[in-house]
Amino acid sequence: MTYRSEQFVLFEGTFMPIVIRNYTEADFDEMIALQAACFPPPFPEELWWNRQQLTEHVQRFPEGAICIESNGTLIGSITSLRVSMNDDDLSHRWEVVTDNGYIRTHDPNGNALYIVDICIHPAFRKAGLGKWLMNAMYHLVIKLDVQRVLGGGRMPGYGAVANEMTAAQYIEKVVAGTLQDPVVSFLLSTGRMPVMLIEDYLEDEASKNYALLMEWKNPFHT
Repeated sequence: MTYRSEQFVLFEGTFMPIVIRNYTEADFDEMIALQAACFPPPFPEELWWNRQQLTEHVQRFPEGAICIESNGTLIGSITSLRVSMNDDDLSHRWEVVTDNGYIRTHDPNGNALYIVDICIHPAFRKAGLGKWLMNAMYHLVIKLDVQRVLGGGRMPGYGAVANEMTAAQYIEKVVAGTLQDPVVSFLLSTGRMPVMLIEDYLEDEASKNYALLMEWKNPFHT
């Protein structure tokens, strides 16, 4: 099952052509370069995608490996796997669920599509590409007839105000719209809904290791 969508997006006053499609082995060098552009130092280089991880993505769950290109250049990507998660046991760490990004934990019969990573090249972050990548995941959830999309949203704005409020208070303000968070606010704008706050989700100083688990329920699932 392959995914391909061609369209135009408004960017800097003009319409830019984009192609949303599955990434393949031929894209690995560009995928790694994209990670370097999205997560520059002091973000550790060893946490960028490596070729072994990308190989696992395209071999284990190619449907969940999606990228955006424009004029032949890769400018965004999103990666997912299928997992089984129940509402009474949702607390988890990113590295456990995603197998540190290798997705060897992929369950072909899982009841949810779990977002491993999403990144947009910094030069194109005002083109709305993240929403189109998330829409591709929603399309996939419907096609596979699984219950929902799940994923932990980092809270990189929290670190700056952690001495003033708890993580729960911070999220309450972000959801109310009185504070803006670079990740959580974006995910809310794509239709993702808050599920629960997770402590010790990922080693992430900016988020104080917190994440907000968020979902999008498949409206067609019975």
